[in-house]
Amino acid sequence: MSTHSFAALAAVVVALLAGCSIPQRQPPIDPDAVRAEIERLLPAKTENRSGWAGDIFIAFESLELPPTSEHICAVIAVTDQESNLVTDPIVPGLPDIARREIETRAASLGIPKLIVGLALKVKSPDGTSYSDRLNRVRTEKDLSEIFEDFTGRVPLGEQLFGKLNPVHTGGPMQVSIDFAEQQAKQKRYPYPITRNIRGEVFTRRGGLYFGIAHLLDYPAQYDDMLYRFADFNAGHYASRNVAFQSALSSASGKPLALDGDLLIRGSDASTPSKTELAVRSLASRLELDDKQVRDDLERQDNAAFEDTRTYKRVFALAEKSKGRDLPRAMVPQIKLQSPKITRNLTTEWFARRVDQRYDGCLARAR
Repeated sequence: MSTHSFAALAAVVVALLAGCSIPQRQPPIDPDAVRAEIERLLPAKTENRSGWAGDIFIAFESLELPPTSEHICAVIAVTDQESNLVTDPIVPGLPDIARREIETRAASLGIPKLIVGLALKVKSPDGTSYSDRLNRVRTEKDLSEIFEDFTGRVPLGEQLFGKLNPVHTGGPMQVSIDFAEQQAKQKRYPYPITRNIRGEVFTRRGGLYFGIAHLLDYPAQYDDMLYRFADFNAGHYASRNVAFQSALSSASGKPLALDGDLLIRGSDASTPSKTELAVRSLASRLELDDKQVRDDLERQDNAAFEDTRTYKRVFALAEKSKGRDLPRAMVPQIKLQSPKITRNLTTEWFARRVDQRYDGCLARAR
């Protein structure tokens, strides 16, 4: 074989080998087929199945999430658990719940109960007082709209009562309104905003979009969807952080609450948490100083925490002590606190209930 022929053959072989290493392009998604599959997987009780399927599909498309059976079933399971697939579910006893929450918030802000009572007696646009409207409220959407109207009409309403709105989550997936407002700043919301992001959360399309973003639109190295369900309830990376706390407790011998909060949040954020103090107690063995520990723990809400020296060295120390690998995700042990909750419920209860619905949906998919 001539030198020229050999070189040509070698070039072909190299090209073929290189071609094997290039990921094959995935076939284009058929929107009609995906919507039909979502509609098929929705529980039989679901009303307007095509509407739900369409909104779920648009959320996947806007967030660039692959519409796999696992993703579809995860969304359906959470929505079914949170609202029974009802856009604006009725909350039993909501007027009493709302009044108690308003009084609690007013007291914490130093607003006298008398002032709140007088303000609620102001007539609203429909001719009845805000207090009367509050007595008739049935859903969180109605309650939130009453307060937005109220703070816009009462003298100094926004300054005095802007923080009294007792509704912090809403819509069919009960997503946090604060999260939705932050999400809308980071990524384009795929629908025209009728009034504001708070109002969009209470629509089917908006509630699903922001709920799906909260559930799926963040990188997490979990080997089980159960941990995303727990994170949906307790906050992004809570399950990973709990596993870190468990390893840290083992390495340091210090008992820690397995709640996923590595640092104290809010006004006391500068005060070291028990988790931070436990890491500091191992500082010499970890070869870390207090500043490095704090800097690393401040990444508790993103994927980058797993690349920190604190995370890696705590696990290495704990696993050396135990003589085995330790889990990188655990369900948080948190008691659920909400004016709407009257039973002794936990994040683990929520996650496992959703997981049961998820398994049922996957069975339908198969």
